[in-house]
Amino acid sequence: MAAAIASGLIRQKRQAREQHVDRPATNRRRKSPNKNKGLCNGNLVDIFSKVRIFGLKKRRLRRQDPQLKGIVTRLYCRQGYYLQMNPDGSLDGTKDDSSNSSLFNLIPVGLRVVAIQSVKSGLYIAMNGEGHLYTSELFTAECKFKESVFENYYVIYSSMLYRQQESGRAWFLGLNKDGQAMKGNRVKKTKPAAHFLPKPLEVAMYREPSLHDVGETVPKAAAAAAAAAAAAAAATGAVAATSKSTSEPAMMNGGKPVSKPDKPAT
Repeated sequence: MAAAIASGLIRQKRQAREQHVDRPATNRRRKSPNKNKGLCNGNLVDIFSKVRIFGLKKRRLRRQDPQLKGIVTRLYCRQGYYLQMNPDGSLDGTKDDSSNSSLFNLIPVGLRVVAIQSVKSGLYIAMNGEGHLYTSELFTAECKFKESVFENYYVIYSSMLYRQQESGRAWFLGLNKDGQAMKGNRVKKTKPAAHFLPKPLEVAMYREPSLHDVGETVPKAAAAAAAAAAAAAAATGAVAATSKSTSEPAMMNGGKPVSKPDKPAT
């Protein structure tokens, strides 16, 4: 009897020992460290990819944000007029100091170089290769004006693209005594016609004009048309009137080529 009880106890202890040994094996299967490691790496990859995409989107949005500090101003000419841009795009002077047509955005586009844009119409003031002022929907090289302070503390605006070839004298933005816009090659910096006094109204932030699908160079079609006209004039014996400039004259008028009528042969 005692022997039977002892053998039964031994058998129970052996079974318990076997069950205890099997438990760690089941625990190892449940943990499966390899699978957890893979999931962890996958989550990290997803997180980093999302962060990278978010960073790119944020960077692109930042590039579109206004980054240039300019002013909304009126330009008062020493002749007694405010420079204004009419609804048809023409430029002249007005004595009305409350007109919306005389409000301009003065946008810095370089070192002491500005673009002059109408607040009302959004058109830029530009000067072509003949010295004529015109308005342009697009910002081009002809829309750049150098801003300088004259001796009497008035500000003068000269074309960055054109000047007199022989003397090197700059072409200036100017109004005559009747308030009419003058040709840049007829305006002298020492005369009241070229002297402007900006009257800032507010500081504003602008996007860089060169980001607005801008063509900074003269279209090849315009240059080819000018060359063809010059060749035709030489063939017929006509004397072509060429503008005096240090570079190729940009035959532009609001982004369209300008064709000058040929003089009759003599």
